Amino acid sequence: MKAGRAYCMRLFIAINFEENVTDALTDVQEELRACGAEGNYTRRENLHLTLAFIGDYGNPDEVLDVMREVPFRPVTIEYEGLQHYRDMYFARFKSSPGLESYVRRLRRALAEHDIPFDKKKFMPHVTLIRKVSFLNGTQDDVPDDSMLGEVMANRVSLMLSERGKHGMIYTELGGIDG
Repeated sequence: MKAGRAYCMRLFIAINFEENVTDALTDVQEELRACGAEGNYTRRENLHLTLAFIGDYGNPDEVLDVMREVPFRPVTIEYEGLQHYRDMYFARFKSSPGLESYVRRLRRALAEHDIPFDKKKFMPHVTLIRKVSFLNGTQDDVPDDSMLGEVMANRVSLMLSERGKHGMIYTELGGIDG
């Protein structure tokens, strides 16, 4: 670390899922594999729904303080299906008024405290695979009838993202229960 420069951590705020939801998401990944989809699959322990990507920031306690200021109530989100975009596949979720409202209030509070975040439009999804290609099949083989159903989100977490030897490692630094 250079003198005068604060150590920054790569942070994001997310919903981490219960085991049954993670099981269902990994089942969807297996369906993609069975159709010949190859690429960088998101590891099971890294499956999440990002609410606000902060990026490099030096004070996670400030972020947690802001999260505590914004009331979070459990919210139901509904799986909508697979989405292929460029070289990625996502599990797409329907917009929910409760989740949309929370994300708006959370992002407004981050901005009011001068905590930077990615201002892209919020689109509820979970990245399943990056750099996808079909060597032993085609995109037409991918089923579009995977049914995950409704998911209850009970907790919002502040996550640390670090590059590990075998990919990204996400660690919860704290969270807010609904």
